[in-house]
Amino acid sequence: MRAAIFAVLMGTFTTLPVKAQSEGGLLLGAEVEKKLTRKMSVGAEAGFRTRNDFKTVDRWSGGVALDYKITKWLKADAGYTLLYDNNREKINTENGWWRPSYWGTRHRFNASLTVDHKFSNNIHVSLRERWQYTYRPENDTERYYFSDYPSAKWTGSMDGWTPEDKVRKSKSKNQLRSRLQLEYDKKGAQFKPYASMELYNSLGIEKVRYTLGTDIKLSKQHSLDVYYRFQDQRHVDESDYDPDMHYLGVSYKFKF
Repeated sequence: MRAAIFAVLMGTFTTLPVKAQSEGGLLLGAEVEKKLTRKMSVGAEAGFRTRNDFKTVDRWSGGVALDYKITKWLKADAGYTLLYDNNREKINTENGWWRPSYWGTRHRFNASLTVDHKFSNNIHVSLRERWQYTYRPENDTERYYFSDYPSAKWTGSMDGWTPEDKVRKSKSKNQLRSRLQLEYDKKGAQFKPYASMELYNSLGIEKVRYTLGTDIKLSKQHSLDVYYRFQDQRHVDESDYDPDMHYLGVSYKFKF
């Protein structure tokens, strides 16, 4: 039976798109959850993310959330996350300028409804619909223009480059995230393998996440989530470098 379950989970990923432009990264997380009532709980989490084949720190994050079990099969939750991002450098070949990477904050709010059902063979299926709103405040950055572009080549020196202060205006974005997840959830089992696919939609599919992993129960209060994630970027502007990502992730959770 277990062999059949793992075959189904692995089969979910046989159609993953393959692109030459991709990077590897690491996802680390820690979460605490406190049950307030039989139906309501509150939690807090922190996250860390890398890119550039694990060599560059990409993000720090921290957030809080509240969830409420409406019925046996329906749950609602809402939360806020503060993101501190290392924005990628950008090169504009048409106008001849370069913007170095820089750190900036974003504020993210979300609200979700999750419908789930557990079958008699321990297969657990859930569908989560999440509205997400992200706000980026205005911030100051730098650009460098070269006086003899496009014949200029970077030599390791800023000689010949003209710096310019640049203000990135504030920006907000709404997205709908739809996640379908399949999990083998046997009562009392230490391992709970799962596979999921999540679509990011904002007037069109912008990103698709495929995740394969397992929850590992360490004790009644402690657990780990270990997973692999492929992030397929869609409709990326040609002037932006925003590659597909291969992530390895580990997240720790404590319940009390």
